[in-house]
Formats: sequence, structure tokens, C-alpha cells
Amino acid sequence: MKLSTKVTELTNIIAPAVAACDVALWGIEFAPQGNRSLLRIYIEALPEEQAQNKQVTIENCAAVNHQVSGILEVHDPISGEFILEVSSPGFDRAFFSDEQMHAYVGQTVSLRLIQAIGEGDKKRRKATGTLNSIDATSLKLTAIDGEQFEIALSNIDKANLIYEDT
Repeated sequence: MKLSTKVTELTNIIAPAVAACDVALWGIEFAPQGNRSLLRIYIEALPEEQAQNKQVTIENCAAVNHQVSGILEVHDPISGEFILEVSSPGFDRAFFSDEQMHAYVGQTVSLRLIQAIGEGDKKRRKATGTLNSIDATSLKLTAIDGEQFEIALSNIDKANLIYEDT
């Protein structure tokens, strides 16, 4: 889940604007698409508001959109036209950093890996299962088929939470 240089640059520019709107920045996706790029910003309620079951509202998204638009106009970090989207990360949230996964130990995650794991014909580059633990260098996962894996965090290309209605 290494962030590109461009996403890191955009995060540094955008994070203060998001914080000024009293919400937390969950992550940023930037997809250059020729003359028109896509910048998607995910926000969530502040931890103290989450404790009170408060969620991100459309008003929060509109405020962040307005604030970030102004910042991007001043800094001009994206060449050409771009579409700006602001939303909550949703139930099946993508993880943008290893630290974000710590709060979801015991829940189901889906991983896309850089290098395959497993033995013989059971090698896989995708794994879905229960996140058992995570530390500074690796995570432990019990796959849906019961197989246990220890996966280096540096081997994770993409990770998502799998929503389970309990």
C-alpha cells in the first residue's frame, strides 16, 4: 500500500483543508486519465464523533469539496482538468495505510498481493479472510478456506475491509 509521490504531495496539500472542515482524512485516490484526471477524497467522522455513532454527511462532503477546490486552485498541483469527488470510505473501505488496519483486527479483509503466497498449485495473489493480527512488518490472516498466512506488509498492493452484516 505504498502511496505514489503524487498522492503524497496531494495529501500534504489537502489534509489541512479537510481538517478545517472538522472531519478526518481517510485517504486519497488519484487517477490521471489523459486530459481529465480523477481525484477522489475519502473522509470520515472524527474519532470522538464516531464514538457517538455520528457519520459523514452530504454537508461534510460539500464543505470539504468547497475547501479543497480553493486550495487546489491556489497550489495547482494537477495539470489539466480533473474531477473532484468527496465521499465517505463506506463499509467496504479501502485501506490507505497499514495503521488503518489495526482497528479492524478480527474482521474480514480482502488483499491483493504484489507477489504470490502459498505452496505449489495453491499459490495466490489474492487472499480474503479474517485479519488475526498486525504488527510493524506483517499481518496474520486466516483465509476463508482455513489456511493460515503471515503476509509481509510490503507485499500488500491493495487491501479492503469486507462488510459483514452482523
